[in-house]
Amino acid sequence: MVIKVFVATSSGSTAIKKKQQEVVGFLEANKIDFQQMDIAGDEDNRKWMRENVPGEKKPQNGIPLPPQIFNEERYCGDFESFFSAKEENIIYSFLGLAPPPGIKENEKSDATDKNEAHTEDKADEGSHEGAHEEAHSAQSPSEDQQWDVYVTGRVLDPVETKQKWILCLEIGIQLLYFSCCSDTLAFKDGFILMLQCQEEEENQEEGEEKQEEGEENEEVEEQEES
Repeated sequence: MVIKVFVATSSGSTAIKKKQQEVVGFLEANKIDFQQMDIAGDEDNRKWMRENVPGEKKPQNGIPLPPQIFNEERYCGDFESFFSAKEENIIYSFLGLAPPPGIKENEKSDATDKNEAHTEDKADEGSHEGAHEEAHSAQSPSEDQQWDVYVTGRVLDPVETKQKWILCLEIGIQLLYFSCCSDTLAFKDGFILMLQCQEEEENQEEGEEKQEEGEENEEVEEQEES
């Protein structure tokens, strides 16, 4: 089994160069056989690396950055995974290699496993609680919807809601205008006049709609007779 380290020898990124040097230097210092696969000067290497890095390890743009480490065709991980394995002293397990004689790697203790399981249980409970709260908030009507039900007997659709807020804005502007009048009687008369005009406009619109509907019915009847 051969360890393959995919690198970009001509990378302009200082961070990528340092990561590559750290991986290669560690393997050389520990006398671990590996092949350095250059993706900068070899299109086949670049294509193979991108196709074989698992989807969950790829960034949002879908292009994984070097260094990427493989054991033959089995994916081992990226630099972050390599660094974590080195810190936890499980680098040979990470690379899929048997440790040399005299070297013993750390193993996860039962306490660590229990802590991880407890953390996962708490995360699951949190997700269930969040889903329950979202469902409850989706079922509970907002204050605006409660007011709509109180006034109209039902929840308004988005178009009606928009018209309601436009009307409220118009009334608020007109009330502000009338409130500037020093004469209280003028304010009262003006407000009543505004409501009457609004009612007349609504009645006029309703009459026009009925008239248009009647004209359409007449046209249909004429077509049927002919």
